[in-house]
Amino acid sequence: MLESSFPLDWQPVWLSLRVALGALILVAITGTLVGRFFATRRFRGQTFIEALFLLPLVLPPVVSGFILLVLLGRRGIAGAWLWEALRVQLLFSPFAATIASALVAFPLMFSSARAAFAGVNSELEHAARSLGASPMRTFFTISLPLATPGLWAGISLSFARALGEFGATILVAGNIEGKTTTVSTAIFMAAQSGDYSLAARYCLVLAFLNIAFVVAAQTGTRAPRQ
Repeated sequence: MLESSFPLDWQPVWLSLRVALGALILVAITGTLVGRFFATRRFRGQTFIEALFLLPLVLPPVVSGFILLVLLGRRGIAGAWLWEALRVQLLFSPFAATIASALVAFPLMFSSARAAFAGVNSELEHAARSLGASPMRTFFTISLPLATPGLWAGISLSFARALGEFGATILVAGNIEGKTTTVSTAIFMAAQSGDYSLAARYCLVLAFLNIAFVVAAQTGTRAPRQ
């Protein structure tokens, strides 16, 4: 019944979900740790490094994709080593799409995590340390719980950004039917071919997935009413 009333190739949708979730895992871990570090440390050159981390947020996605294309290609720094040592080629694979999505989503997670940890009361952390708590225990029992609302905001934004990524993905993963076609690529191809009805249906699916994830994330951060 669903296929007859809503005909759609669901492969790009499932691929986009896997790519977005994979990218989210990468940026949630790295963004949280890096954001925590930059929120609690001050050193020379910090502003410049932070600007580099935020660069994919202001650059056109196609520029980020080109940088990855140069780095991950067989003649690139990382790509050449992977091919010569492991015979692994990342380009034009779902993993390349995951890396591209993670790159463009990282600034959102990083900036949210940095702001979240900067807002944590340092006196509570110092009190925990003075009572004998280790830095690791202080992080997981004090810092992380207090920063959770801000981290969830970063997670929501990062997932939405990764799910809808197109510019960087099309350069490093291409549009190989059944292998690297994401929902954003499917929308582009449908629009290019004049099938606006198909493009609109994919847009509706993309919007529904993003709304569902954001609502679920916000619901998870709300404290239960007493």
